[in-house]
Amino acid sequence: MSAPTYVVTLQCRDVAGIVRALSSAVFAIDGNILENDQFTDPVTGQFCMRTRFECARDVGAVRERLEAELSGFAPTLTIRPETERRRALVMVSQFDHCLADLLYRAEQGELALDIVAVVSNHGVARALCERHAVPFFEVPVTPSSKAAAEAELRQLVERYRADVVVLARYMQILSGELCADLEGRIVNIHHSFLPGFAGARPYHQAYERGVKLIGATAHFVTAHLDEGPIIDQDVARVTHARRPNDLVSLGRDVERTVLARAVGLIAEDRVMIVGRRTVIFDQ
Repeated sequence: MSAPTYVVTLQCRDVAGIVRALSSAVFAIDGNILENDQFTDPVTGQFCMRTRFECARDVGAVRERLEAELSGFAPTLTIRPETERRRALVMVSQFDHCLADLLYRAEQGELALDIVAVVSNHGVARALCERHAVPFFEVPVTPSSKAAAEAELRQLVERYRADVVVLARYMQILSGELCADLEGRIVNIHHSFLPGFAGARPYHQAYERGVKLIGATAHFVTAHLDEGPIIDQDVARVTHARRPNDLVSLGRDVERTVLARAVGLIAEDRVMIVGRRTVIFDQ
């Protein structure tokens, strides 16, 4: 029987000895490092590391040893048994293509996380969620009910112990207070290769401007609209012969792919926020 596998992420000011301290801690508990990635950000001087290792000790013993060995560096440290999957609450409005893709990938084992609930300000996605046996909550949002809707969302995040909230084409702007409270835990898919065309009908604006590339951007949500740290991006080439509906179809394909990649990276603890940027420890 193989030993349990752990995933550790670490972030702190870059000084000598961090890698040695973590390696010594893993060795001291009879662990074996299977994967290690590290990066020092030249702008902030922040050191980031993701380590995956096997060890027969329980998570309590692993945490105790690592925290003791690394305490002198004052790191932000996460330690997770790999079998403990991240939990995602997905939010959607009327366009459900990204949600459908995430549900399918999760069901097929392509994403190492569990979609524990779906929240929408419309009822369109209810049947889709029922087919996948995922709890669905319709929470309408109007100017007068926005505060109450966000309060209900907070309760659902807590009730389902969601590690991450995924905005899969959720077309409501979250309050600055909620964004701050869930900082680093809300991911959005934007229908553009940021920065791009603001406002409604972005693909029609792109068509009118004769663009040759369309794209999508997955990023963390902050109080500043569409300005959060970017996780993943992609583009598709188009020609003058493409009509607006063609751009919409191609754009949705890119959105699905980019959001799935971003969610997959987060599920495996491969994303670290450093200032306004992200460090991605991709496979």
